[in-house]
Amino acid sequence: MNGTARKPRVAGFALFTLMMMAFFIALGVWQLQRRAAKHELIDALTERLAAAPIALPPPAQWAALNAASDEFRRVSFTATYAPLPDAMVYSSGSAVRKDASGPGTWAFLPARLPTGEMVVIDAGFVENTMQDRAVEDRAVKKLVTGEPVALTGYLRFPEPPGLLTPAENRDKRLWFVRDHLAIASSLGWGAVAPFYVDLEQPVPQNGVPRPGPLDVHLKDDHLQYAITWFALALAVLIAFGVWVRGRRQG
Repeated sequence: MNGTARKPRVAGFALFTLMMMAFFIALGVWQLQRRAAKHELIDALTERLAAAPIALPPPAQWAALNAASDEFRRVSFTATYAPLPDAMVYSSGSAVRKDASGPGTWAFLPARLPTGEMVVIDAGFVENTMQDRAVEDRAVKKLVTGEPVALTGYLRFPEPPGLLTPAENRDKRLWFVRDHLAIASSLGWGAVAPFYVDLEQPVPQNGVPRPGPLDVHLKDDHLQYAITWFALALAVLIAFGVWVRGRRQG
């Protein structure tokens, strides 16, 4: 009777062990796949950031642009900042700008191309720890001159809000996510390009707002996570072996 009861328990524990091992190994393999994809992304972004700027794609091509193939491409073009309300986008620190590691706001402004289309420009970082509207008003006022300006920057695409992203403050024209399409709709900028441009240059004389070159540093902990999952799979196997040995000795 005892032998009959023992066999199902051993078989059941063995099945459970195999299932746990398969689960942990699958997670480890998934992390290795994510690591390979992350390295491909880093290589692609590094290549785009280092490339010479190209002409801004014409409006007929805008619908075909997407984040996977066009994010961070450098472009040069001429546009005129429109006399419309700007937007502040809060930042606790940038992963792609070493000179914007602390809290502040990004200055988002609409600019009109010579052909009439509107493109949203992230004109740069403003040291604005209290998200004071007057601070940004002073910063962007000098940009809106009515004269065309030669701009160089990077194509960027809107970010989706997260579950914990605060709602925008309409009175301050303050947002907490870089969704230029939502900003444009809220502030009455009209139809805008599906991307916005992260400005690299020119830099205003007093450096505010502060545009600048981007330098991508993506977090890459996937190998560490993979080793952890594989180690857990091994630990489960060892625990099963110790348990079986203990039963036999008992």
